[in-house]
Amino acid sequence: MATKTADVSRTDDERARQEAAAGTEDEARTAGTEEAGAGAEGTENAEHGAESGEVREKTPGAGQGAGAVVSAALGVVSLSGGWIGTVAAARETLVGQLRTSSGASVGKQIKEVYGDAWHTTALWAGLFALAALAVGVVVLIRPAFGTPGRPQAAWIRSVAWAGVSLGAVGLLLAVLKYSDALLALPSTG
Repeated sequence: MATKTADVSRTDDERARQEAAAGTEDEARTAGTEEAGAGAEGTENAEHGAESGEVREKTPGAGQGAGAVVSAALGVVSLSGGWIGTVAAARETLVGQLRTSSGASVGKQIKEVYGDAWHTTALWAGLFALAALAVGVVVLIRPAFGTPGRPQAAWIRSVAWAGVSLGAVGLLLAVLKYSDALLALPSTG
């Protein structure tokens, strides 16, 4: 029985060697044909590469699309205040609490604790709004400095205009908050 198993495994080994040898012969034949056709394929690949390069040039820029989306996102952050504005306002509240003594007037306490935090929030919102405006305007005027006759995709213009609009509204609200024209601190007197 042991000899039968050895014979079976020997035949399996011989079959594997024969298949490997046959595969090597097929690879050699294929390589010869590929070398003969390499000149034609090389020319074909070069032409295809030129065509794909032309296609890439006609495709609207991904950078402009990304810039438009960033502009819109910055515009939304300018309206919502964002995490940075919230943290800065909380820090300003803490600084105001540390600066005022318990014997300070109510007006001074309100200004130091709440008023400065409100102005800090407005300042950060205004910075995000300015960034949204700047990025949106750059995306909108970019085609004027690019390849002539290469139009900008409609969705890129739309999203960039949304970013500019949100930035303008955010900037207006930030100025109104900072100047106390919108939701001014209550008077204590």
